[in-house]
Formats: sequence, structure tokens, C-alpha cells
Amino acid sequence: MPNRQYERGRSREYRVMELLRDDGWVVARSAGSHSPVDVFAAKLGATLLVQVKNGKARVKAEEAKELVKWAEAFNADAEIWHFKGRGRLEKRRLRARR
Repeated sequence: MPNRQYERGRSREYRVMELLRDDGWVVARSAGSHSPVDVFAAKLGATLLVQVKNGKARVKAEEAKELVKWAEAFNADAEIWHFKGRGRLEKRRLRARR
């Protein structure tokens, strides 16, 4: 049975997917993986790779570097979406597609 921390993280990933779908993106979740990408999204030739964080969780420098490396390989944008207190969402762009 999944623990509560996993369940919270998964629910945030589904929320990110919902927000992206509402904005016209085609999305997929990297379920159960330990990759730097939690959500893959595509729209009109653009690709977005998202790492989702919740609460006090932080992205370590090495994780951010790995996410950028993946974004470069996919010629994609890379962002960290961090759900802070009371569901407040902060988005941080790590790499803009070139």
C-alpha cells in the first residue's frame, strides 16, 4: 500500500496534468519512475518536462541538472512546479527550448 507522502505527490502530479490539459496540452505521467521527469506534455510542436514538488520538498542541484539534460535531449522546456502551502503553485523554468 502506498504511503501518504507518495499519495500526496501523485495527487499533485494529477493536478499538474489537469492544469496542462485544460490549457490544451497532451500529457502523460511517468508513473512509479525515479526519473527527473514526473509529467511529459506536448502542444503544437512544443514539449514540456515537469518535475512536481509538494510542501517543503526541494529540488537538489543534481536533480535540476538531470532535468535540464533530459530537456536538452528532447529539445523541450523544463520546469519545476512546486505546490506550496494552501495549494499555492510556483512554477520555475529551468530551460527554455532553443
